[in-house]
Amino acid sequence: MDQLLKVEDLQVSFKTYGGEVQAVRNVSFDVKRGEAIAIVGESGSGKSVTVQSIMGLIPIPPGKIQNGKVLFENQDLLAISKKEMQKIRGSKIGMVFQDPMTSLNPTMKIGKQIAEGLIRHQKLSKQEAKKKAIELLTMVGIPNADKRYDQYPHEFSGGMRQRVGIAIALACNPQLLIADEPTTALDVTIQAQILDLMRDLQRTMNTAIILITHDLGVVAEMAQRVVVMYGGMVVETGSVYDIFDRPKHPYTWGLLESIPNLDSETKERLVPIEGSPPDLFSPSKGCPFAPRCPYAMEVCVENMPGEYKIADNHIARCWLNDERAPKKTKQLVVAGRD
Repeated sequence: MDQLLKVEDLQVSFKTYGGEVQAVRNVSFDVKRGEAIAIVGESGSGKSVTVQSIMGLIPIPPGKIQNGKVLFENQDLLAISKKEMQKIRGSKIGMVFQDPMTSLNPTMKIGKQIAEGLIRHQKLSKQEAKKKAIELLTMVGIPNADKRYDQYPHEFSGGMRQRVGIAIALACNPQLLIADEPTTALDVTIQAQILDLMRDLQRTMNTAIILITHDLGVVAEMAQRVVVMYGGMVVETGSVYDIFDRPKHPYTWGLLESIPNLDSETKERLVPIEGSPPDLFSPSKGCPFAPRCPYAMEVCVENMPGEYKIADNHIARCWLNDERAPKKTKQLVVAGRD
């Protein structure tokens, strides 16, 4: 698979009355064509700001891209004009938002919201766009699509609205689909249907997917690679097997230990990650996770760890992986995995 997207040393900050929030700090990762990657982490870890930067959706001001590149098909999206970005957004890159009720226009019929992108980006006539929109509604599993075309968002359930959001994102056959917490507000049955739909679309259309989530169960089902973020930084990245079966960062251990294991015959208490997320107004000079880490050493507090290569495509930013550090390993039993 060749590379579709490459994010290099991305830095994003926001000016507020309380000071400057360093929301994203030197984030780097890549996405290959047809690949699904997941970006995981607690709320406030910088996941959504990272993908909003890719889409050109950061409000400037108060937001500011301090540094970095976002190379999509070798074109830097941070260096192009708003007009050029509008041509890419919705056509080559689609986005499914967390809350479909706020991302859909409540005053506009569903069909017209899908057709709008087809008319703008693919230059279809109104009749051709309507026909394609009905096909898309059928493809994402909405029954009686020809009648549903003329209905408003409030006439759809939450799961149906999310399907409409996916139809809008996929209308122009994008090469990259960004899904920001696409199943958070849905019940487990609808969640499974949405994930199956995204998997089928990835398989049939060879669409690359960036999935933003805090649900590691969804990650295990959907992703080939995982990017773990904490305090606005990437602290570990690797294949889904690397992250679930041989994680090398204490924060990743903490995330995995917080998953309930329904296969266990004994009752086990979930282990929370003690403490609070870091203050991004004035980030520490050392590892951002050090104040909450039970394995923290003096060097962790004083110095930012570098990237330690564990294996091909598996990198962890933690001093415990230094050859001079005491050896700490974690045997984890993850729900749903052998």
